[in-house]
Amino acid sequence: MRAISHVMAGSLIGLALMAGMTMPSLAQKNSTNAASTVDFGDDSSDWAKDGECDDPRFTGTGAASELVDADLMKDATDCKAAFEAGTVTLKEGGTSPADIAIASPINAIDFGDDSSEWAKDGECDDPRFTGTGSATELVDTDRLKDATDCKAAYEAGTITLVESGEIPPAATATTAAVDFGDDSSEWAKDGECDDPRFTGTGSATELVDADLMKDATDCKAAFEAGTITLKDGGSTAVATTTEIDFGDDSSEWANDGECDDPRFTGTGTADELVNADRMKDATDCKAAFDAGTVTLKNGGSTPVAAIDYGNDSSEWANDGECDDPRFTGKGVASTTLAEDIKKDATDCREAVEAGRAVYNGEQQATAFDFGSDFSKWANDGECDDLRFEGAGVDKKLLSEDLMGDATDCRTLLDEGKISIRLVYTPEYAAGAPYDGSDIDFGDNSSSYANDDECDDPRFEGPGTATTLLDSDRLADADDCRAAYEAGTIVLIES
Repeated sequence: MRAISHVMAGSLIGLALMAGMTMPSLAQKNSTNAASTVDFGDDSSDWAKDGECDDPRFTGTGAASELVDADLMKDATDCKAAFEAGTVTLKEGGTSPADIAIASPINAIDFGDDSSEWAKDGECDDPRFTGTGSATELVDTDRLKDATDCKAAYEAGTITLVESGEIPPAATATTAAVDFGDDSSEWAKDGECDDPRFTGTGSATELVDADLMKDATDCKAAFEAGTITLKDGGSTAVATTTEIDFGDDSSEWANDGECDDPRFTGTGTADELVNADRMKDATDCKAAFDAGTVTLKNGGSTPVAAIDYGNDSSEWANDGECDDPRFTGKGVASTTLAEDIKKDATDCREAVEAGRAVYNGEQQATAFDFGSDFSKWANDGECDDLRFEGAGVDKKLLSEDLMGDATDCRTLLDEGKISIRLVYTPEYAAGAPYDGSDIDFGDNSSSYANDDECDDPRFEGPGTATTLLDSDRLADADDCRAAYEAGTIVLIES
């Protein structure tokens, strides 16, 4: 068998010589053609142009001995030269030109999340892809929102990326992926990009942090024209790790390798995200954020630039805390009122941009049981349900009107004139158990102690008794502790 191989090899060499040594040039031509299908990225690596390929997608004698993910698509000149010389090949796909067309590994693609209405229906609805595995109708609103379907189809080879060849460089963001912010800079719309996140000939000479995300029109135009690029490897996230309050690890799902905080989106998040885990999976989410597999949502699908912050007419405006109840986070005041909705713009904008607050959207009627209109005060233009607070609530609230003024309360909530008291929101109960170790619950000296209702007038919520007496202050410890930890009451007096 070995002899036959030698004979065949000799025959091939002879044919090559007869053809005027065409084989090497043909191989070179094929190598050059194959190289044109590979996106080598740029030369932003610290080790670029050192004569070795430092991109971890490649393997071979022309590759560096140590390869790290940070150099993915960042040593273009070296890797292209080595690839054409045949001293490196792509790790995934071998050396076949047909396989090499897969230029980038699947882990270089950000498939996004499954927030599309059509997610997980067996078709890829992300308009960045094309092929038999794609849905017939594709719309921009589904961009990066059908991760499971698109990843499966991509792995099966039934779709390919259609933007910038197979895949844009890992360090380059598409226009749709960049949050350009707004035009609130003093230098907005002057024909130069003043946002310090960008660099290039289209940027202003002097860039300051105060203009971060505040020159949207100029920067978007320059980005699309290719005269600027994002500085930090194409990062579209506004906040850095040090600016984000990741919270703690009190979630049931903390430290499981997935980010369970619903403020984040990306391939590193869990499939199911609930508000109860907001700011409660710090270790997982910080690791995923540092790895680039999650980014801050800024309140779900609402981009920062689309938030209507309103004005600064609140009594508490410009005090360094966001007092608008539509936001949550460490940068938000501990007590917020409906009357301050859209009235603390500067504080709230700064908190969101620093990653210390998240916009949760307008409070929606569909997430709350308003009851019916059985109250004798129903439909009088004021909300008489004690579960609400704000300027649109009647001054005197009675327990007998609980869930009895649905139309008024729903209307006023939609208008932003009232808000739901925190303890009555479905999200608050879902966040239980709460730690009451720092609260002095007193003793059980009340005649109503141990009746499964909290009779201490320092608390409010559905877990309290209908009638609360001052004589029961600090006198129903066990009932109140249990209710507090279950999330059915909150402390309103220290």
